[in-house]
Amino acid sequence: MKYFMTLAVAALLPCLAARAQDWPSYGGDPGATRYSAAHQIDRSNVARLAVAWTYHTGEQERRGDLFAHEESESTAILADGKLLTCSPFNRLAALDPATGRELWAYDANLSPLFYGAQPLTCRGVAVWHDSAAAAGATCAARVFMATNDARLIAVDAATGKPCDGFGKAGTARAQPSIPTLFDGEYQITSAPTIAGDVVMVGSAMADTLRTRSPSGRISAFDARTGAVLWTFDPIPQTADDPAAATWENGSWADTGGGEMWSIGAVDEARGLVFFPMGAATAGFYGGTHKGANLYTDSVVALNAKTGKLVWQFQTVHHDIWDYDLAAQPTLMTVRHDGHDVAVVVEATKLGYVFVLDRDTGKPVFPVEERKVPASDVPGEVAWPTQPVPSAPPPIVPQSLKPEDAWGVTFWDRGSCARKIAALRSEGPFTPPSLKGTIVFPFTGGGVNWGGGAADPAHGLFIVNTSRLVHVIRLIPRPGRAAADAAHPDAEDGAQFGTPYAMQREILFSPIGAPCNAPPWGMLTAVDLNAGKIVWNAVLGSLPESVSIPLPVQWGSPNFGGPIVTGGGLVFIAATLDRTIRAFDAATGAVLWQAPLPASATATPMTYEVGGRQYVVIDAGGSSREHTKLSDSIVAFALPR
Repeated sequence: MKYFMTLAVAALLPCLAARAQDWPSYGGDPGATRYSAAHQIDRSNVARLAVAWTYHTGEQERRGDLFAHEESESTAILADGKLLTCSPFNRLAALDPATGRELWAYDANLSPLFYGAQPLTCRGVAVWHDSAAAAGATCAARVFMATNDARLIAVDAATGKPCDGFGKAGTARAQPSIPTLFDGEYQITSAPTIAGDVVMVGSAMADTLRTRSPSGRISAFDARTGAVLWTFDPIPQTADDPAAATWENGSWADTGGGEMWSIGAVDEARGLVFFPMGAATAGFYGGTHKGANLYTDSVVALNAKTGKLVWQFQTVHHDIWDYDLAAQPTLMTVRHDGHDVAVVVEATKLGYVFVLDRDTGKPVFPVEERKVPASDVPGEVAWPTQPVPSAPPPIVPQSLKPEDAWGVTFWDRGSCARKIAALRSEGPFTPPSLKGTIVFPFTGGGVNWGGGAADPAHGLFIVNTSRLVHVIRLIPRPGRAAADAAHPDAEDGAQFGTPYAMQREILFSPIGAPCNAPPWGMLTAVDLNAGKIVWNAVLGSLPESVSIPLPVQWGSPNFGGPIVTGGGLVFIAATLDRTIRAFDAATGAVLWQAPLPASATATPMTYEVGGRQYVVIDAGGSSREHTKLSDSIVAFALPR
């Protein structure tokens, strides 16, 4: 197998801001490469990794029954000698990185009204250093945490006490564009993005509730004062916005969503920040907002100081599949047509990997506008074409026919085949329908919020994917009660403001196995210089709660992402089977795995301190995936 050691590698390495011993940003560095040069742990010794320490957040005891509403998805950062992490309830803690001992904690004191509205999560925090402050001054180093109730909190990195000069007593607030219907309709769940002295946060919302929801604006705050510097709305707010022409009949005025619920990537030299934007509300019917709908489902490049749009690239036109951009963009340098090109890499739920020129947003590999199926739903007009990159190839399957049905037994397989035959299934971008539509991959991906990681030694982008199938049905409102009775286990979306409610469920056989063939989770390495897949590896197994006699290495749905290290390793948990693994970055071979207290639907991180390299993972389980819950953060290291 051939690997590419090109000038692109030399160009990439200086961009990796994280030193070997640090992990100062959520994505490892501002460009979100999720790469660490740390190499004490390598292919020769990774099999000897053992638990070095375990930290318990105490949230399970502290919250009682309310703990059942949490999603543990945090990636810690190492900055100013402290390991900084947050719980789903927005309790921020600083730990000794060598022992896991708690040094200080700050609790945001969420209102109980938020519990149960939507699952609570906190994916990470950010640190900012005040270049104008004296060394050692209070709040010269600040930890920023965004909260489920849409606050942005600044605390002193040394003590955990609020920074009084920021906002009101250390707290600023992101304001929704319109009033919310209930506590929890508008949240912030991801780590802030910091560029210079600007702190930026996005938003997450109940995106199948109503069409006229808050817009998914990005809000930028002054890191010193908490004053709002600018906002960027993915939904036009005035008729003179150039994007307004892509919303028929001024429908932007009655539409919301487009939320940036992920995190941005920063190119400090260019003064640019890159964000992945979401879909317009309400979900799976777009007849109320016909058109391509810029800037939803787009990668946007903004001037970090002003918020001015520099360029945009839309990956899905008029999204009626919930194929919003979830993954944090990754900044890399590739070798293309004999030249080094600085790029933004965005992997999507549909399994496409878009490679965009960082200065212009133009695709490095040609993108074709491919004709896709039309909608048969009264009132809906699906966009006639969708962008498909010529390279790399899709990293997940995208179609399912009756003859593709899978089952443990002939009876099981036959049942799945009949289910598929009764649904619309015409490949990628088959529109939602009244009789039900196959959406494959399901709305969780493909690639979800975990994103990918860069392997500069081989010029690779390594990313994990899920491979399940959703059935989406649009329900005329007079028939909603009957539809709910016919499919009691389906997720229900009201989609107020449209003629249709929505049902969404995973396509399972009668005995509870997926109707599509395994593997159901994969880890893939893509050579972005050549636009080719280098290797695929099965990722995980189904959790023990699935009581069917299946082989254990047929892959698991996964949430969270990978990291790559200078030791030639890819570390990833993400699966539902309570396991963390190390893969060989060159071949995809599994070199090590270890059990965890609960599934770790999070991304790991790594650092060196005291001459020892640690790999840390939040292993708290997932209420959404109905896995065992825990309050554990686990660190692994080589035995002393």
